[in-house]
Amino acid sequence: MEKIYRIENLGCANCAAKMERAIGKIPGVHSVTINFMTQKMILDAEEDKLPRITETAAEKIRKIERQAVLKES
Repeated sequence: MEKIYRIENLGCANCAAKMERAIGKIPGVHSVTINFMTQKMILDAEEDKLPRITETAAEKIRKIERQAVLKES
């Protein structure tokens, strides 16, 4: 299932790339793309695991960039 999220307060393209790599390693994630310019994340993941994946992704985002916040579009 593909979902689009906003990442508010995303500070740099390098951080976006780090987030992409970290989120891509979460079990159940098929693909993830983060666009720094639009501050959007496109996540393709297993539907039944999506709530847990989203929670884990938000934690990884905060760990990489403290002020960044994951929001549903």
